[in-house]
Amino acid sequence: MTSTKTPDVWLPIPADEIEGLPEGLVYRFWDGGPDFPADPADCAFYVVPYMKGSEVSVRPLAGMARVQVVQTLTAGIDHVEPGLGLLPDGVRLCNAKGVHEASTAELALALILASLRGFPGFVRGQDKEEWRAGFYPALADKSVLIVGYGSIGAAIEDRLAPFECARVARVARSARTTARGPVHALDDLPALLPDADVVVLSTPLNPSTQGLVGAEFLAAMPDGALLVNVARGGVVDTGSLLLELGSGRLRAALDVTDPEPLPAGHPLWHAPNVLITPHVGGSTSAFLPRAKRLMAGQLGRFAAGEPLHNVVRTTG
Repeated sequence: MTSTKTPDVWLPIPADEIEGLPEGLVYRFWDGGPDFPADPADCAFYVVPYMKGSEVSVRPLAGMARVQVVQTLTAGIDHVEPGLGLLPDGVRLCNAKGVHEASTAELALALILASLRGFPGFVRGQDKEEWRAGFYPALADKSVLIVGYGSIGAAIEDRLAPFECARVARVARSARTTARGPVHALDDLPALLPDADVVVLSTPLNPSTQGLVGAEFLAAMPDGALLVNVARGGVVDTGSLLLELGSGRLRAALDVTDPEPLPAGHPLWHAPNVLITPHVGGSTSAFLPRAKRLMAGQLGRFAAGEPLHNVVRTTG
């Protein structure tokens, strides 16, 4: 830390609710409200409010002339990227790796099972007091393709392991080898999609993945396949997905949509064979304790002048 002034830290959770915060820092509480807790120019470490959208997230950045660290509480950083050009050089942007893996992987598995086993229809049947018996697809013996094999993608595969899938294929930005097997590059998708009964999206949203799941991608999926999106809505071209859902050829289970929040009257709400949850992959009881541990750990390293974890970009 270069300044002699005691650094300000902006937190979206009151400091007295977070165990293990280091002494010697000035903690300010700001969760995205209209008034800033102090002059943004004095902020050295900014923890971005959780799930408040890009407009709120970037609002103080223009005034943060001496900020050194921007820490998100999300795995993705797309909501703060529009404001990175407002920051001085050398600012470290850190994500929340380690916070959301368990919850997001749980939801991905829940969406797969609920969609395959027909739970949306069962709930509607219960509302109407209808006994909707029959045969439904199982996850067992299915081929699963995970697109976006970072820590969340790996956590999803961990939870798929007991379900006797025929195989699990993995795709990331670049090819590599893991203990579970090879990870294919994005360029290999055309060869992998025709054999995938379930495609799970857990990739970050960036220029290479914006609209990745468009008409060509969806056309390569086999009849009856299930698309599960726990990534970002913008990874999927909504118009192309609506065409496939409307034809009855594909199914989808979506925790994220484009647009988001999905407005009333949007055709995706009532498209056939779609299950929608309102972006709750990380919003569980597991979030707060993990987020607090992340903040305490990062600020302890910051105060001690030690390298930070989860640095995904440095400005300049």
